[in-house]
Amino acid sequence: MQVALRRSVRALSWGLLHRWRRSLMLRVVATTMLLGLVVVAAVGTLLYNRIRDGLVQDRLVVARGEADRGLHDAQARFDTVTDALGLNLLVNDLLPRLASPEPDRSRDVILLRARGNDRPAVVPVLSSRDVSPSVIPLALRERVERTGRQESQFVQIRYAGSPRSVPGIAIGSKVSVPVGGDYELYFVFSLEREQLTLDLVRRALSLGGAALVLLVGAVAFVVTRQVVAPVRQASLVAQRLSSGRLHERMRVRGEDDLAKLAASFNAMALSLQSQIRQLEHLSRVQQRFVSDVSHELRTPLTTVRMAADVLHESRADFAPAPARSAELLQTQLERFETLLADLLEISRIDAGGAVLDLEPVDVRDVAARVVEATAPLAKGGSSLELVAPSSACVADVDARRLERILRNLVVNALEHGHGAPVVVMTAADEHAVAVSVRDHGVGLKPGESALVFNRFWRADPSRARTLGGTGLGLAIASEDARLHGGWLQAWGEPGHGSCFRLTIPRTAGTELTSSPLPLGPVDSDGEIVVGGPYLRIAPRVDRGLPPAPSWAANGG
Repeated sequence: MQVALRRSVRALSWGLLHRWRRSLMLRVVATTMLLGLVVVAAVGTLLYNRIRDGLVQDRLVVARGEADRGLHDAQARFDTVTDALGLNLLVNDLLPRLASPEPDRSRDVILLRARGNDRPAVVPVLSSRDVSPSVIPLALRERVERTGRQESQFVQIRYAGSPRSVPGIAIGSKVSVPVGGDYELYFVFSLEREQLTLDLVRRALSLGGAALVLLVGAVAFVVTRQVVAPVRQASLVAQRLSSGRLHERMRVRGEDDLAKLAASFNAMALSLQSQIRQLEHLSRVQQRFVSDVSHELRTPLTTVRMAADVLHESRADFAPAPARSAELLQTQLERFETLLADLLEISRIDAGGAVLDLEPVDVRDVAARVVEATAPLAKGGSSLELVAPSSACVADVDARRLERILRNLVVNALEHGHGAPVVVMTAADEHAVAVSVRDHGVGLKPGESALVFNRFWRADPSRARTLGGTGLGLAIASEDARLHGGWLQAWGEPGHGSCFRLTIPRTAGTELTSSPLPLGPVDSDGEIVVGGPYLRIAPRVDRGLPPAPSWAANGG
């Protein structure tokens, strides 16, 4: 039961927090009401205190005047007494006269024997209307005895036989009785009427403050609604524009600032629509041009290819210069054909016509085929090695596009490796598979890792492509990775080489959150470098791998 209650409270709290974060109107209205409540509470407290102090002060002034007159009257009557019997008769008659008449119980009188009076007690402790003499505090009696003047103090008035008490003021002074010595005469004034008045004022202030806060909240709701409604409309229209509904517009009402905002928003939407249509038209024209040129070049290229093949096969009969020309012609024609194929692929990707042919594939096998096919390109003492786990790395991929990605990465590493070893590593976890390609060449300068996937981009524009690249390989690889919902990322440092990492989700449509391999260099001796620090892993012989696979190639 308690668990269910806690869950309900947690769900309610989360719902309120979510509502608070999402609703501007709720935050404005709630903040306005909260500030209004603080202001009303502060003003109400101030008014209540001023009214209370005024009532009490007025009552205290009146009470002191009445006590002063009563004291003089009592002292004058006491001065006429000559014996104890007469004193008792006088006191029994005087106290009811000094108290307020019934039914008004606003003033009572208490006669107490002075603390320093050592004469025989001729008059007992008396009080009017059964007011308990204990309501007179000891501190007040001490002040009256010490000063001999009229003193006052706030007290709680209690009546004999009743548990109820009411606030009041006790004002006391010394009186001298000729036959009995010094006594203390206290006038006790009830503040019950003032308390009732203050209760009424407090209720009125509370109810009025609550009504005022609700009224402020209602006003804030109406005012905020007038501002938030156009903002919500603008947000809705912006969402529709972002989804491709470029004809959506805001309603323009009136001539105020919000109307100007709506008109400006509509003008911006119209401008964006016009520019997007122009860009779409230019994109279609560009795609059509690239596609048409690529297709139109097929026929003359085929003719030139046939002629070049004939010349290349007969180059042994030529002089050295024509024979070398025939070889260069053959090489450049192959590069030209590759460039045309890449241009066609880029045009299909730009046109949104690229479609994946997904099937479960072991990424290790694809990497092995790529390493075996590109091993002959490793020259100048460089080596090409594949490091793979013993367990399968199966994922839903388009094998043709995956092989093209890895081939582009490996060829790029061999081209920029400067004869140093190139290591291809594969790994997998329960969510994703990854392949990294590490070279030890010139590396990448700061900021170049974000540019390396741009079309026709080269770190050194003056440097020729040694392996016949077209400048579109990494751009196509990046698009192929994006089609798979994966990541293609680069890392590099000048003089320390570079590392390219491809990460693809195991199940198509799954969003990636991490990669099985770090985005850093992986050396063949077992060192993984991530941004500088070293993370030690077991050498190749201790990784639990089988002996070097038959498809692991080493270039000569």
